[in-house]
Amino acid sequence: MRIYFCGSIRGGRQDLAIYQRIVQKLQTFGKVLTEHVSHSDISEKGEDAALKGDKEIHDRDVEWLVTADVIVAEVTQPSLGVGYELGRAVAMHKKILCLFRPSSGRVLSAMIRGADSGSQSSLFKVQDYTEDEVERVLQDYFSGLSTNTDTQ
Repeated sequence: MRIYFCGSIRGGRQDLAIYQRIVQKLQTFGKVLTEHVSHSDISEKGEDAALKGDKEIHDRDVEWLVTADVIVAEVTQPSLGVGYELGRAVAMHKKILCLFRPSSGRVLSAMIRGADSGSQSSLFKVQDYTEDEVERVLQDYFSGLSTNTDTQ
């Protein structure tokens, strides 16, 4: 399984530790195409110093989105890039899990929360969680994907 992980880079790196835990867990389910989002050597300035600039980052990431089987986004830290990635993924009819921590004191965008229809068959899911339960939330989601795949 190819997994595309979304997390804030230029929007702020406050949630880096949780990104690292998420990516580590996601690696038990498949290849994480964007594991670099959890790397501590990437600052809020982004990774463009290592590449040829923003255009190359955009094109590479869109290519990864196209090839991904599932998208997992940590959406607690607001990020224009994550919102853009999610919009593109919705247009591609990808399976999407958005993770949000209400304990942050933030309110999740209605455009994200409202995209979850609440039905079991919805491709777009929003899951509130606490840091203590993130691995279990991911385990439950990916176990559900396996079950849905097995019955189709």
